[in-house]
Amino acid sequence: MPDISLDAARPIVAAARRIAIVGLSPNPMRPSHSVGSYLQRAGYQIVPVRPGVDEVLGEPAYPTLAAAAAAGPLDIVDIFRRPDAIGALVPDLLAARPQLVWMQLGISNEAAADALAAAGIPVVQDHCLKLAHLHWRT
Repeated sequence: MPDISLDAARPIVAAARRIAIVGLSPNPMRPSHSVGSYLQRAGYQIVPVRPGVDEVLGEPAYPTLAAAAAAGPLDIVDIFRRPDAIGALVPDLLAARPQLVWMQLGISNEAAADALAAAGIPVVQDHCLKLAHLHWRT
């Protein structure tokens, strides 16, 4: 199991400033929108990765993770994509070298997590970053 514990992820999240959110929806009814909005209010700069959208939550959106990484370093990449779509993100994740890759609640991909962990990029799978952050604040 390549995942790190939430306790190990906590200092990485605390030190982070820029969080790319892959699959951030402009629809306020979607979970990704709620998480992105929360992270903004918590003081993080969010970097929406969503093809076909110019901006989400007032931030410029990028069509790909590679384009987002080219615009500046990414401390965390938070993923809201189907598990079978995660593998296609691995090359861009390896190139971006975030401090942490976070796969949201209900999302896991062991092969992708293994590849990232082998490259020294810690991974959290099947957890909500918003809920973890709220828990850490109490």
